[in-house]
Amino acid sequence: MKFRAFLEEQGLDGFLVPHGDEFQNEYLPACNERLLWLTGFSGSAGMAVILKQQAAIFIDGRYTLQVTKEVDLDLFTPLQVPQNSAADWLADKARGSDRIGYDPRLLTVQQLEKLRRDTEKAGGKCTFVATSENPVDAIWQDRPAEPQTPVSLHPLKYAGQKAGEKIATLQKQLQKEKISAFVLTDLASIAWLFNIRGRDVPHTPLTLSCAILHARKKPELIINPGKLSAKVKQKLDEIARITPVSRLEKSLSAVAARKGQVAIDPARTSCYIDQFLRSGKEAEIIHRPDPCTLPKAIKNKVERAGARAAHIRDGVAVCRFLCWLEDQIDAGIDEIGAARKLEAFRRETGKLTDISFETISGSGPNGAIVHYRVDEQSNRKLRKKSLYLVDSGGQYLDGTTDITRTIAIGPPTRQMRRHFTLVLKGHIAIAGSRFPKGTRGVDLDAFARMALWKAGLDYDHGTGHGVGSFLGVHEGPQGLSRRAMTPFAPGMIVSNEPGYYKTGKYGIRIENLVLVTAEDTPKGGERPMMGFETLTMVPLDLNLVDPEMLDRAEIDWLNDYHRQVRRLISPHLQTDKERKWLNRATKTPLNG
Repeated sequence: MKFRAFLEEQGLDGFLVPHGDEFQNEYLPACNERLLWLTGFSGSAGMAVILKQQAAIFIDGRYTLQVTKEVDLDLFTPLQVPQNSAADWLADKARGSDRIGYDPRLLTVQQLEKLRRDTEKAGGKCTFVATSENPVDAIWQDRPAEPQTPVSLHPLKYAGQKAGEKIATLQKQLQKEKISAFVLTDLASIAWLFNIRGRDVPHTPLTLSCAILHARKKPELIINPGKLSAKVKQKLDEIARITPVSRLEKSLSAVAARKGQVAIDPARTSCYIDQFLRSGKEAEIIHRPDPCTLPKAIKNKVERAGARAAHIRDGVAVCRFLCWLEDQIDAGIDEIGAARKLEAFRRETGKLTDISFETISGSGPNGAIVHYRVDEQSNRKLRKKSLYLVDSGGQYLDGTTDITRTIAIGPPTRQMRRHFTLVLKGHIAIAGSRFPKGTRGVDLDAFARMALWKAGLDYDHGTGHGVGSFLGVHEGPQGLSRRAMTPFAPGMIVSNEPGYYKTGKYGIRIENLVLVTAEDTPKGGERPMMGFETLTMVPLDLNLVDPEMLDRAEIDWLNDYHRQVRRLISPHLQTDKERKWLNRATKTPLNG
């Protein structure tokens, strides 16, 4: 194997190959799909550890089925985290004298520190060695070129705040904390701060770049100048100093050579940048959270209005698709055909810039694969007496959408209805929750699982993730999961997507995006409260609902939601057939 031969030449006994690049993107440009190229695994999170005689690939609960279908199990042992970890595996498999290589551009400071700490704690004695060359790059002969797509300015009517105002606010924050500069490597933070968008990353409007936010002078945007038109460069020159990527190290050296505190976010910044800054010896390198993360997550008034408009537009497209789908079952529609038609309905809005991720279009047992990606080999027809799970979204200038619907193809079984209704109860529990200041996603996550838990069931993914404003469909720091520790704040957008997956049979997931809102304190209450406003406007499949399993409040929520969907979506549908379909789809499950 060429990979292991390269390690032998470099005096290494193993190597780490994470899914990621120097910008810690979730979705990667083709040139940075190293894990996919080496192992065949196409998921958006994971890491392979290759030793001389054995190798493992570590994935989370979303990918336990997918990894077995994509990876050669004679070469790689798939292991699910957190039940297993690379640290424990290395402690068990690697010798004390082994040198384990890693590309310092691809691991964050936090990731490497945790891996070292956990390996030592598990009794491991191996040494982690930063390399100047990645073995995948060395043997990947037809590796695609780095993308060079043009940068666009994100208009103020969508951004809601001028870039110069954002920069000034953050500079005051740095001055207050006596930080002379902050090195930014998170592409979404850079896009938000400078009000720019790009097309370097699949389905996410980002451009490959870095930035240095100085406390008392213009920030430095480090980017390939060839991506900037004369108009875009002129606007950016007003607020930033443009530096070619080829001069990145020179810019970092200049920052490191000055006395004062220079901050990086250890959760987002690569070991390479951290190590390079520390070689300067003058500046004090400190760790702080990315200053853009929280203000980016708390959408301003314009962004909130944009999100509502985008979701109505997107809801119309999805409703038109579901109406169309109803007539296609006897025609033999398959997963690929359905996904393409859904995208076509979104494109007919005239506002779609891209889908926000590869559509998950899973029929029957494929729906039980949480992050299933259909291809020609796995493609199935939507057969009667099965469930169809479709998880999709769109990128619009005024907002990013993400929605999952589970549809009964023909009459569902009693078991299907029971499982769907258990998931629905969890979804409603989140949608209707009220909570005080300081509440985190970890505090609410159990609400979505309680009905399933009482039935001895669960799901192996988080209940929700943050969503950007014409940015990443997965955005921190907010979330709904056992690891979501950031308090909610009005203006944050998060998904509400509990599920249930019966391996080999079907998958169920109900996903709406919700906006965190400030709510009135109830009469007699003592604390300000928050809640969720549901943004997604698409009916749930009432054929899958067992009303006998719902209490009065849950039925009222479902009825109210469907009335709102009908009111907002019906005026925008194009035909009487589509309007009649919506009326049927939003009928109340019980009177009252």
